[in-house]
Amino acid sequence: MLRLLCIQWALWLSTCRLKTIQDFQEELSSLSETLGTAVEEERRSAVKGNTPEILRLVVDPKKLKDLLEICTVITQGGERLSGGQNSEALSELQRGLSLSAPRNLLANIHLLSGLCLANMGRPQMALQCHKQALETDASCVRALHQSVLIYRQLGNIQAEIDGLRLLNSALMLPPATDASLVEVFPLSAPLLLRSQSLSSLLSVPSSISVLHSLAMKCVLHGRVSEGLEHYLDLLAVLHSDSQHIAHVEASDFPRLPVLYLEAGAASLMAGRPADCMALCDEVISTTSDLLPERLILEEPGEDDGRLGEPESGSLEALGSDQDRLGMMLWTGSAHLLQAHCQAHLKDWKQAVTHYTRCINLMGKVHVVKKGFHPHNTCVDVAGELGLKLTYLQRLKGLSLAGRGISFTQRDQLREALRDLQLSRQASPEYVSAGLWLGEVLWRLRRRREAASCWENTWSTTMESSLLSLPLYLHDPKSWPSLDSTELHDRIQDLVHT
Repeated sequence: MLRLLCIQWALWLSTCRLKTIQDFQEELSSLSETLGTAVEEERRSAVKGNTPEILRLVVDPKKLKDLLEICTVITQGGERLSGGQNSEALSELQRGLSLSAPRNLLANIHLLSGLCLANMGRPQMALQCHKQALETDASCVRALHQSVLIYRQLGNIQAEIDGLRLLNSALMLPPATDASLVEVFPLSAPLLLRSQSLSSLLSVPSSISVLHSLAMKCVLHGRVSEGLEHYLDLLAVLHSDSQHIAHVEASDFPRLPVLYLEAGAASLMAGRPADCMALCDEVISTTSDLLPERLILEEPGEDDGRLGEPESGSLEALGSDQDRLGMMLWTGSAHLLQAHCQAHLKDWKQAVTHYTRCINLMGKVHVVKKGFHPHNTCVDVAGELGLKLTYLQRLKGLSLAGRGISFTQRDQLREALRDLQLSRQASPEYVSAGLWLGEVLWRLRRRREAASCWENTWSTTMESSLLSLPLYLHDPKSWPSLDSTELHDRIQDLVHT
């Protein structure tokens, strides 16, 4: 009867029938003492030779009961944690620390306790729990991942990068298996811990997503050469394993052209323009044949209801039009990076050529309201498509500013003036365009306009956060810079003349 109750408990647990387990809690709690007595009597009988071979135990009932108890604690704690009951979950999990259990299950208790504490606004205590999880079971990589997330929340960049590096190394190792557990417990912990909430809490990020985060974090925080090497490793992994390609296509992980562009931007930051050009050529050759001659996106009118399917080509239609817009952004960004490479090499003529290709491509995208003629003004729309249109405006602003600066270096001041003014219209927050516009006005002897332009740029322009933009849409370091002190001196000289 006792063994049957253990099997029933296992069935309830494997199907996440926690309420049923709670209803029979008194009966289940009495198993420990009763099983201990029963097992001891069977052992004496076995020593005397009175136990038939057919009755010999496949699983030690006491050990099975211990496994069921610890898995029940973990499952109940995970369910309460997912339901926002952090204090109750923490109390439940702490009770499990006094139970006899394998190291990997105790590590899970420390991990879930850390998640509770993190949700309760106690990150330092959460870090201690994740540390205990790793000390208990070095293969508990989920604890390492949660530590990385806490360091990110705390703004500890160095610790976050170190954690990502360790996590990446851990995920590269082959999974460890404990053969002894398989022999002792045919009903193993993975068969009992089947809660969907628990699976989410204990899930481990993919190795390529961790490598991508490590690469980007290094580049964004000044460790460009290291970040570039990680990007190149990532591309090599993706091309060597078709399973990873399938993961990229089926998840929220960045698409391959985006990874090429990010690697290209990192190459340029690392002073390797030739590598950047080659990576961008790969993007252009892949996407150029798929680009439409013209792309018109229609903003829904105020009278449009929510019934029915969205019209093809509307901002609500997130299908082929959005895919084509993405391809145009990728191709345009590749031309932009190649133009930055030419600027880095001070080949201003070629820079103008590549900036022009980007500008012409972006000019093929039009956003219109119903009943109006096409225009290029970005509209305020939410969601992924709205984000892409924001990137479109940024791309226009950067390419126009880059071509304007290139024209300035070639003393084509009229053309430079036009492009820099258009750049300011596309991206009013862009500081470099405002400063160079003032420089061109100054060279055209429109000095009071230049002084006014500089002052307005300094006083009213706030550069948007680069961390929210794709890496390949950040300000290039290849453009010549203007000395703000010198510009202030010019304004003072102008005032006193």
